[in-house]
Amino acid sequence: MKILIIDDDAGLRRSLTLILGDAGYEVGQAEDGEKGLAVAREWQPDLILCDVRMPKVDGLAFLERYAQQEGGNALVLMMTAYGSIDLAVEAMKRGAYDYLPKPFGADEVLLTVKKAAERESLLKEVDRLRSEVQMERRFGEIVAGSDSMRRALAIVEKVARHSSPVLLTGASGTGKELVARLIHEHSPRSDCPFVPVNCGGIPETLLESEFFGYVRGAFTGADRDKAGLFEAAHRGTLFLDEVGDLPLSLQVKLLRALQEGEVRRVGSTDTKRVDVRVISATNRDLEEAVETGEFREDLYYRLAVVPIHLPPLRTRREEVPELVNHLMERHRARLGVGVAGVEADAMQVLLSYPWPGNIRELENVLERAMVLADGNTITMDDLPETVRRPSPDSPVPGLDTDDLSVKRHGARLEKHLIQLALDRTGGNKTQAADLLELSPRALRYKIQEYGVE
Repeated sequence: MKILIIDDDAGLRRSLTLILGDAGYEVGQAEDGEKGLAVAREWQPDLILCDVRMPKVDGLAFLERYAQQEGGNALVLMMTAYGSIDLAVEAMKRGAYDYLPKPFGADEVLLTVKKAAERESLLKEVDRLRSEVQMERRFGEIVAGSDSMRRALAIVEKVARHSSPVLLTGASGTGKELVARLIHEHSPRSDCPFVPVNCGGIPETLLESEFFGYVRGAFTGADRDKAGLFEAAHRGTLFLDEVGDLPLSLQVKLLRALQEGEVRRVGSTDTKRVDVRVISATNRDLEEAVETGEFREDLYYRLAVVPIHLPPLRTRREEVPELVNHLMERHRARLGVGVAGVEADAMQVLLSYPWPGNIRELENVLERAMVLADGNTITMDDLPETVRRPSPDSPVPGLDTDDLSVKRHGARLEKHLIQLALDRTGGNKTQAADLLELSPRALRYKIQEYGVE
């Protein structure tokens, strides 16, 4: 531990240097506050013993310049003669840790320094533990401050070390790909490829060749052999995003590949063994898709060995402040801006908004606000109008204040809310069910009952 002594009394400096040096401390000296500031800047002590009354820069002025102007973080102990205790008390009000009344003996000095050292050690330990907790809650790029997300990520932690297929469900923008990458990074396959594919982004005519590859001459334009996604992910992880969008024709071939652990390139008669861990994701209700015949039941059970649901952001609003800090930190350097915080009223708006687009929408809003902000913080004026003043829900159609039937008005209100939820989610029934806090099946029945378009 490094201790700096600042006092204009040379004899006292020598005595303290001997006492502290014999106790194993590394000791530096300065004869006044001005030189003390220079030594502190250069030497970076852990503790400073500073006299209250000194020429040029006294103890109070030193403390103010060191702590406030120069951002020093060493603990400061003030030394004061009898009759100057009031100055020492004033110094403590300004941030000094403690004071030593002169004259003092060696034991008193060592005891006070030991207490200060223990306090400093405790503060460092608290900071270390706080950092570890933050890392545990964040799970890399994922903020997990709510009980629902912690439960989901507890399953992630368990399943990561195995090769069982995982099905991630949740509305768009809830971070399904981030969770898939987290599973891969914490698995024994982390040194091998993570291959993501958007199943809804590939034309149906190209799906088979993309998944399984092809040989030269298999079709017009196939001028060379090409490996498919399964081969590319060999010994790694294949992430099937929006797996519910796969056509039935490919679902059959995907099921065969998963069951047999081998693939056949288009145009070939040979099969290739593949060792692939499959993680799927969807914002659809696959159980409903199975019931309607849009998704194969056997494939569903093959993919959903371990289902993990990621809740929408509106149900875990306690995570919003930490998410805001995390996303702003991520984009600050990339955007080249100095925006470091959000004003209280703007944060209240972010907490109140329902975020139908989830984390992806929050990230979009924050990036826009960071670019438009004039100062170092995001203000209300930097937020888009849709977030600041979401369109108020229109009055319930057909409301007649002369008719006070709760049953009749309740049905009208329910129909109106369903229509609003479908409009807000672009017709996505799974996301609308989340907003309405209904099961997808219950929503489907109500849509039929009320004839909602």
